[in-house]
Amino acid sequence: MQSRVKFGGFLRGIAFGASVLLAASAVQAQDGTGQTVITAARYLDVQSGKMVEHPAIFVGADGRIASIADARTVRWGAGVKHIDLGERTLLPGLIDMHVHLTSLAEVGGYQGLRYTDSFWTVMGVVNAKKTLDAGFTTVRNVGSADFGDVGLKQAIEGGYIEGPRIIPAGYAIGATGGHCDEGGLPPSMDRKGPSVVDGPEEARAKVRWLHKYGARVIKICATGGVFSLGDSVGAQQLTLEEMKAIADEAHMLGLKVAAHAHGDDGIRTAILAGIDTIEHCSLASDETIKLAALHKSWFDMDIYNDDYILATGTANGTEQESLDKEKAIGLAQRQTFQRAVRGGVRMIFGTDAGVYPHGDNGRQFAKMVEWGMTPLQAIRAATLNGAEALSMTGDVGAIAVGRYADLIAVDGDPLANIRELEDVDAVVKGGVLVKEK
Repeated sequence: MQSRVKFGGFLRGIAFGASVLLAASAVQAQDGTGQTVITAARYLDVQSGKMVEHPAIFVGADGRIASIADARTVRWGAGVKHIDLGERTLLPGLIDMHVHLTSLAEVGGYQGLRYTDSFWTVMGVVNAKKTLDAGFTTVRNVGSADFGDVGLKQAIEGGYIEGPRIIPAGYAIGATGGHCDEGGLPPSMDRKGPSVVDGPEEARAKVRWLHKYGARVIKICATGGVFSLGDSVGAQQLTLEEMKAIADEAHMLGLKVAAHAHGDDGIRTAILAGIDTIEHCSLASDETIKLAALHKSWFDMDIYNDDYILATGTANGTEQESLDKEKAIGLAQRQTFQRAVRGGVRMIFGTDAGVYPHGDNGRQFAKMVEWGMTPLQAIRAATLNGAEALSMTGDVGAIAVGRYADLIAVDGDPLANIRELEDVDAVVKGGVLVKEK
C-alpha cells in the first residue's frame, strides 16, 4: 500500500478558479520535498463539458487540489513528486451511489447461509479494493449487516486497507415481512431483525440507533424487491407516515435518506415523504416522473445488472422466484429510465454492485447512453450529480481547486467512446497513485 505523500507548501501562481487553465508565462513552484504534481494530456472539466489540454494539477498536504496550471508553462523544483499519466485523459474520481460492498453476486439465495457472519466483512475488504481500482473513489453503501460498511470506512480512513471513500448506511430499514426483513425461513427460525420497524415511532428510533453506530445515510425499503422471497416486487411496504418520520428524523440529524422502491405507489409516497434519492424506480408512471422532476428528487437506477442476473440465472444460487421477478421488471426499468431522462428528472449513478460482481461498475455507463443519455450526462451522473446528492460538492465530483485530488485516467476520449470507463488505466485518490497499468 502506498503511503500518503506529505507536502511542504503550495504552488505560487494563478489558481485555476472555475476550471479555466493558466496559459500565461511560466510559474516557478516552491521547492520542497513532498509536493506532488499530476500531469496528463488533457482532462475533462465536467462542469463545462470541455476538455482542457496539458493540465498540471498541484496537490496540497490535505490531499486536495491546490491549483491547476498549464504544464507547458509551469515549472516545479526537483523535490516535487511528479505523477505523469502521459497521453491519457483525466476525469474526476467516479461516484457509485448504490453499492453493497459486503455482498457477493457469486453467492446467491440460500447458498449465503453456508458462510459464517464475519465472512461478508472480510469479502468487503476485497470488494473495496476492486471498486477503487475500477475508478470509483467514492461510494454510498446502502445496506450492510453488522455495520460492516462502517468498519470498512474506518479501516480505509485509518490507512489499514485500500478502498473508496464510503458513506455507510449500516442496516437498511424495512417492515416486518418486507424486502429488508429476513424472509424465506420457517416460523421456527423467526426473529425480529435489527432493521425491522412497524410504525412511525419505531422508524424514528431506528434512525437514531443507526446514526449512533456510524450510519451516514439512511436506507429504507419502501417496496418489495427482486431478491426478497415471498413479496411482490412492486408492492408498497412502508406507509407515508413511517417514511416521513424517517425522513424528518434523518434530516434533523443531517443525514440523507435513500429509498429502495420499484413500484409506482412506493416511489410516489417516498417523494411526498421527502426522501432524497429513490433507488431502482423500475415502474414509475409518467405522473410520478413529473412529480419527481417537480420535487427535484434524485432517481438512482441500476440499469446494467439485469444483463448479469439474466445471464447467470440460477447458477449462483439465485432462486427461480427472484429470476422471474427480474424478467418481469428488467426491460420496464430501462424504459422508465429513458422516460425519466426525457422528463428532466435529476439522475445519479448507482449500480447495485453486489448483485453483479464488484469492479464491473463502469459497465453501466454504456447502458445509460444506450437508453437515452449523452456520454456527458452519464459522466455527470457519476461525478457532479453524485457529489450534489451527497452534499459533498466541496469535496468530490470535479477536478477543481479545493476538492480532493481524486482522479482517474483512460487512454481514449470517453465523450466519444463511453466504454473507456469500463477499464480505467490509472486511479489517484487524495493525490496518491493507487493504480496504474
